[in-house]
Amino acid sequence: MHNAKNTLTLFLIGIVFVSIFFSLEFKYVITLALYIIFLFTIGMMVPSLKPAQQLFNFSASIVLAFVLYVCSSYSYFYKSQHFVQLRQLEEKNIEVQELNRQKSEILGFVAHDLRNPLNNIEALSRILIEEDKDGAHTELELILSSARQAKHIINDLIEVIQVEKVPYQLQNVDLVNYINGICKSWQANAPENRKINFICTEGVIFSPLNPDRFSRVIDNLIGNGLKFSDNDTPIEIEISKTEQNCLISVKDHGIGIPEHLRDLLFDQFSKAGRSGLNGEKSLGLGLHISKDIVEQHGGTLTLETEENKGSTFIISMPLAC
Repeated sequence: MHNAKNTLTLFLIGIVFVSIFFSLEFKYVITLALYIIFLFTIGMMVPSLKPAQQLFNFSASIVLAFVLYVCSSYSYFYKSQHFVQLRQLEEKNIEVQELNRQKSEILGFVAHDLRNPLNNIEALSRILIEEDKDGAHTELELILSSARQAKHIINDLIEVIQVEKVPYQLQNVDLVNYINGICKSWQANAPENRKINFICTEGVIFSPLNPDRFSRVIDNLIGNGLKFSDNDTPIEIEISKTEQNCLISVKDHGIGIPEHLRDLLFDQFSKAGRSGLNGEKSLGLGLHISKDIVEQHGGTLTLETEENKGSTFIISMPLAC
């Protein structure tokens, strides 16, 4: 360009763009810097320039070469650091995934290997209780209860360590008869003064679900209600229907859930896990598993609670088409 300042401006813009968009190694930066100086030196021989202008152009070439070197070095350093951090992050992710895989394998082996002796303990305890019809069975019933509790914990662990969730085989089930049957089973094994009330005004309500998996949800919610409420208060299971969904509510009149624990309630190994009124232990897995099962059915699990006035868990399930 006739105006040397315009030429320098355009060249400077080009240098900045090169240094930003290309990560150049040191030898390439030096080569380009020397090329800039050489180009300006040769360029001064073509037109007839005054000595002052020649000195100005030569000085400008050195400045431009220095700008290229600084910008490109900074860009290369920044991008190389970013690349190193990404590689380190990838390596850490691979390491974490491997540790998780090993943890899952160990837990899986332990859980499966522990179930067999617990099944034997449970079976032998039942046989001894049935054979000795005149005894008090206090110790045997304690052994049987402990074996069942340990099996329940192992089943929860197996549930949460499954990395790949296999889709459930669903079928249209009448929820009224299905939930009523679960409630009758709980009532048959509950103490005499403990009531499991089933409430429904609908004749039939069909919903697509896996009966074996979904019963785990209802059992967990009823078990929680019994665990955190007094023996003289009922557990109420109610079914209702909207235009698109079926609502199943499990309500207790117990101690409720403090506000600071509500956001943690459905977390895996939740810190909201508490001992029951009779000292029952909790791993903080039951509600996490229940929510996961409900969501795999296409439903939702929510909570309404007030401290010292009880809790209501509400399951919303899609109706059968």
